[in-house]
Amino acid sequence: MPTSPNPEAVKAYLLELQNRIVQALESVDGKPFLRDAWERPEGGGGISRLVEEGNVIERGGVNFSHVAGAKLPPSAAASRPDLGGKPWQAMGVSLVLHPRNPYAPTVHMNVRFFTTTNAAGEPVWWFGGGMDLTPYYGNLDDAKHFHRTCADALAPHGAELHPRFKKWCDEYFYLKHRQEARGVGGVFFDDYNEGGFEASFAMMQSVGDAFLAAYQPILERRKDTPYGERERDFQAYRRGRYVEFNLVFDRGTLFGLQSGGRTEAILMSMPPIVKWRYRWEPEAGSPEAALYTDFLPHRDWLAA
Repeated sequence: MPTSPNPEAVKAYLLELQNRIVQALESVDGKPFLRDAWERPEGGGGISRLVEEGNVIERGGVNFSHVAGAKLPPSAAASRPDLGGKPWQAMGVSLVLHPRNPYAPTVHMNVRFFTTTNAAGEPVWWFGGGMDLTPYYGNLDDAKHFHRTCADALAPHGAELHPRFKKWCDEYFYLKHRQEARGVGGVFFDDYNEGGFEASFAMMQSVGDAFLAAYQPILERRKDTPYGERERDFQAYRRGRYVEFNLVFDRGTLFGLQSGGRTEAILMSMPPIVKWRYRWEPEAGSPEAALYTDFLPHRDWLAA
């Protein structure tokens, strides 16, 4: 089984995945995504695909990047200090979609590949990625569908992967300062290089390929649900949690900013309208309170 990394194969897959996802989202929204190709002076570049004020998606981006550098930034070398200061390259597709309708959940997905060399000049590489769902008004059918699709995508690669990656997602997308989950979770993995390059690459592709099946049916079911100012207000308040996580904890955001990435592309995940309130709490028994009591606590959604 070949174990040497093949960055060109990964890049070709990522570009195709970006195009496939954008085409599907354009068919749902009806508004074309902006295409913005960019270059990075330090090495590499990318293609940002973005829609703002869409018919369904208030703000969403599907970003491809392939960047390189002479010295590994601190955020990437944190778990591997032996690689600090080595030449590196990283590529990936990362997306965040913020629908206009409060009953349609925000979603995040990314799949990425990183490669460098160790002190002996040998290749060191790994894959990372995952997807997670952030509802404002939780729906049991949506949560179960999303998690079932993730589990089915990982099943061919080992029965232990889904429970392992689901737990990792629950732990990663957790706002420690709030002591609450960002949403209902999904799957997350990083530093993954098990079974050789081909096997690891295949697993990453399964995650990327599963995104549309996991999210598009949810978006299409919820995009026309009636709502009012109360629901929009709560959506804006909860979007604040998304901003807090991305700017304080997210490894991808920190890596992008520390490595001299393109700020506009890195921060495309920010929602367009956000509110913060001092010590606000939902009314007991309200639909808003149900998010906190019934959906944010970690649970086995496949058995729900």
